[in-house]
Amino acid sequence: MKTYQANLLNSIVLIIIGLWGYFEVVSPTALIPVFFGLVLLLCNGGVKKENKVIAHIVVLLTLLLLVALVGMRLPKSLDSGGLGLIRVIAMISTSTIAMVTFIKSFIANRKNK
Repeated sequence: MKTYQANLLNSIVLIIIGLWGYFEVVSPTALIPVFFGLVLLLCNGGVKKENKVIAHIVVLLTLLLLVALVGMRLPKSLDSGGLGLIRVIAMISTSTIAMVTFIKSFIANRKNK
C-alpha cells in the first residue's frame, strides 16, 4: 500500500466513524477524529506528490491521534464495550496501518539516497 492510499483510508475511516460516534452519542468530542480526518484528507494531495513537509505534518498528526486513541479513548471504551469499542479499534487499526506505511516509506527513501 502506498502512503497516500494509507492516508486516504485512514482519513475516510476517521471521518465516517467520528460522525457515526457523534450522531450516536451526540458528544462534541466525537468530532475530534472528524477534524483530524478532514485535515489528513486535505493533505493527501501533498502526500501523493511526495511533498516532504506535508508528509511530515501528516505523520505527526497521525501519531498524535494514535497516541490519543490508545492512551485516552481505548481504556474508556474497554470499560464500556459495545459499538464504541469497535469504532475505537477501527480508528486505531487504520491509524496504525498509516503509520507503518509512512515509516516504511521513510526508510525506503533514506536507503535510496
